[in-house]
Amino acid sequence: MLVNRLVRGLLFGSALFTLIPAQATETPLQTVGQGQFSYLFWDLYEARLATADGQFSNYQQNKPVLLELTYQRDISKADFVEATLDQWKAQQGALESRHQDWAKQLTLLWRDVKKGDRLACLYRADGLVEFSFNGQSLGVVADPAFGAEFLDIWLGANTTAPKLRLALLGQNKNGS
Repeated sequence: MLVNRLVRGLLFGSALFTLIPAQATETPLQTVGQGQFSYLFWDLYEARLATADGQFSNYQQNKPVLLELTYQRDISKADFVEATLDQWKAQQGALESRHQDWAKQLTLLWRDVKKGDRLACLYRADGLVEFSFNGQSLGVVADPAFGAEFLDIWLGANTTAPKLRLALLGQNKNGS
């Protein structure tokens, strides 16, 4: 679809999901910030960042960290994976073999999304990332290096959506 081609480089990789497993955190997570991500005239998703205390300063200090997306369009898993790779390349200048390895894992974990689906990425206290889809766990990426690099797509200083980053960090009320 035309929409998928246009937004592929801006989706920020992804499927992020919604369930916070009981074993991952005993504390309910509080919203740090939220924002809308749109491209041209298409609303793609609403994003929300949450931590145990509703504050975010860095990944180590604030784990667990939840990034939840609620989709406003149908988007294929293949587009998510490709967009994730595009974002890593845009932020880091080149793709490394670890990015390709992670993309293979994500292809196995993620699902196509339809309007209204909720996807979340939970960066757990143990340093691993768990993905969920509409409240159902999809699995864990067991590489401890993955979490911060994945979440930097939205939260890092080099994000391609700085307005959404500020909204997620609670520094403005908009997205991009």
